Amino acid sequence: MAKAWSYEKAGVPHLKGDPSYNQKITRLIRSTTIPGVRGSATGFAALFDLNESVGVDRNVPLLVASTDGVGTKLEIARLQGRHDTIGIDLVAMCVNDIITCGAKPIFFLDYFASGKFEPRILNQVLKGITSGCRQAGCALVGGETAIMPGFYSHQKNPAAGLYDIAGFAVGVVDRHKVIDGKSIREGDILLGVASSGFHSNGYSLLRKIFNEHELRGKIGRQLLTPTRIYVRPVLELLRQMPLRGIVNITGGGLIDNLPRVIPAGLRPTIHEGNWPKPKLFDLVAESGNITTFEMMRTFNLGIGLVLMIRASDVKKAQAILRGMHLASWPVGKITRGKGVEIL
Repeated sequence: MAKAWSYEKAGVPHLKGDPSYNQKITRLIRSTTIPGVRGSATGFAALFDLNESVGVDRNVPLLVASTDGVGTKLEIARLQGRHDTIGIDLVAMCVNDIITCGAKPIFFLDYFASGKFEPRILNQVLKGITSGCRQAGCALVGGETAIMPGFYSHQKNPAAGLYDIAGFAVGVVDRHKVIDGKSIREGDILLGVASSGFHSNGYSLLRKIFNEHELRGKIGRQLLTPTRIYVRPVLELLRQMPLRGIVNITGGGLIDNLPRVIPAGLRPTIHEGNWPKPKLFDLVAESGNITTFEMMRTFNLGIGLVLMIRASDVKKAQAILRGMHLASWPVGKITRGKGVEIL
């Protein structure tokens, strides 16, 4: 029997679902609080009220900020010799967090660090970042390029210029229209919106399951598909109907991310057979001998975003998304209880 893989066996702990870890970082984060800080210390995005901080007009919108990276998906880009999609991932990972509170991204900054200056690779990455910014409707206003010889290097080829990237996005939201999950009620539907693939999570595990030959070939090309950016669809939905909660399915998958916005006493009940899972997810589960629970806790399984809405709004929301070429499915509902229920 093939080895049973998990994200932790691949070297990555499930920190989002670890209460003790979250408590520790929350205490540290709160020690820096100043007037203006709003929202949860462990939420998808950070909110800041300029009125409380500097006393501006009370009608000014709240600032919303998020930062993220692309992770070891960068290694797939290296093996494929293609770097023009990675920048899209970088923008997506940040702006998709920002929209979970109903905010519109307005500007973006990037950080690029490499052991060697390679203009071709840097230009490809920047091309992707600008493409992602255009998709999200935000401006790239600055960034930093750091060349660090001897720090980022490949074990087999010390001369190779490996790199890492990080992104920072800022948006705005009307202070009276913040989506924080507090209005979620029992019976609300979990409407899952199709992902473009694995997005930018779980790649340390994927790299254990597939060998280098596979990652340089067709499977690698599929895994390099950029993360879908949901900004325009979500803003269009908000223009036409209320959304009670929005969850970006990133690291932690459906299991760890859904509970982050649901009020105490309620839980997400997921109906596993309610949506078609892309075949590559099945191949991963089979090749890595991975349990259903571990798959749901590591990957998005074809659901990149979950909207929590009234049952009466489901058909309208699906029609709007369909008009924007996005498939969606009712993947579950809000029920009474704790944790996550999988049926």
